[in-house]
Amino acid sequence: MSADTVLVRKGAYADSISLMRISRALTEMSGVEAAMVAMATDLNLAILRDLGFTVPPAAPGDLVIAVRARDPGAAVEEADRQLASFRRPEESTADQPPLTTRSAIGTPADLVLVSTPGEHAFAEALDAVQAGLPVMIFSDGVPVAQERRLKELAEAADVLVMGPDCGTAVLGGVGLGFANVLTPGPVGVVAASGTGAQQVTSLLDWAGTGVSHVLGVGGRDLSAEVGGLSTLRALRLLDEDPATELIVLISKPPSPEVARTVREAVGGLSTPVVPALLPESDLTEAAERALRALGRPVPEWPSWPAWSGKQSRAKAIKGVYSGGTLSTEAALVAGKGEFVDYGDDAYTRGRAHPMIDPTLRVEALARAQETDLVLMDVVLGHGADPDPAASLAHAVARTPATVVIALIGTEGDPQDLHRQAAAFREAGAAVFTSNAQAARHARSLV
Repeated sequence: MSADTVLVRKGAYADSISLMRISRALTEMSGVEAAMVAMATDLNLAILRDLGFTVPPAAPGDLVIAVRARDPGAAVEEADRQLASFRRPEESTADQPPLTTRSAIGTPADLVLVSTPGEHAFAEALDAVQAGLPVMIFSDGVPVAQERRLKELAEAADVLVMGPDCGTAVLGGVGLGFANVLTPGPVGVVAASGTGAQQVTSLLDWAGTGVSHVLGVGGRDLSAEVGGLSTLRALRLLDEDPATELIVLISKPPSPEVARTVREAVGGLSTPVVPALLPESDLTEAAERALRALGRPVPEWPSWPAWSGKQSRAKAIKGVYSGGTLSTEAALVAGKGEFVDYGDDAYTRGRAHPMIDPTLRVEALARAQETDLVLMDVVLGHGADPDPAASLAHAVARTPATVVIALIGTEGDPQDLHRQAAAFREAGAAVFTSNAQAARHARSLV
């Protein structure tokens, strides 16, 4: 019979990604029905109560360990063991890092990365802008009015705001957030889409063409509410960069008015720009146009047919995606089906992004029917699941549905792209490095 244990560790901090990984490891232990290790924010406490736990008084700076299991003590011991592995050795007060953006100003750092709960991100980013420092806001959940105001202030301060909800950036070869291993080269990217940038830059890398910088601007930047403020600044910055010979501009469907403004700005640049604005162009076509503009050959994008001899009986496409732009692109190319972006804020409340935590997509594969064709992305690179095939390939093999996978990554990524492709192919999936080609293949099978 299961029992509940809820412990509060006062003032014990660990980052949310580490805690979500510990929670996932605990839930996979034998005899554990539910487990959550998290900071005691209002959101996390509400999730714990929804799970049926009785939570003692706790402040946002406290750590909560909640376990429902036949042997809660064993799960708590495992949580403590994993927590200990994330802690750094004790440091002297003089060596402790700054705890806020404001206290860090004056250090040698020349970029601020904000990854706090969305309600606190504006204040930290504002401190960076007021100090004249560019800022990347990884946080989501930031009100759009705050985003607009922050970017207006950044324009006046002559600095770039990347984000909010900026999941990917590469600055001078250094990847931030979810980032693939890319060779340096002449292409600069401005992206109102993290996974869109990863698709285009991975294809360029396959073609032997590297990038100078990837400037993420946040998925809402080209909306009517924000007005493309960061996109316009990022274009100017890359235009002034001597290492950038060509710019690729990537976005989910933009506001028509903002798109016109951006096109007018592009006309005034000295560096050529290849637009990849859905639905006008898919991301693979944009990568191919960039290669042609540089006078470089377009390769045949690698793909691996399924090993299984099972005949598809699919009648409907179900998109099970972790990347919002990839999901949008696939829906546009396939022209039919039901597509879900599990990376949307509605699905990441209280849990890690699906590029890290496969749980929701494993459950979606388990629900799929023989008459379904599941089209999904698997995104590699730093920050993503270190071995996505370890959990997803088993789910692919068990589902009665036909499965087509867009595997986004490079040969330099730590997950070993060829090993991932082989595992998914052996599980019965067809694998493509081009999301658009994967969507066309899925459409041909229905």
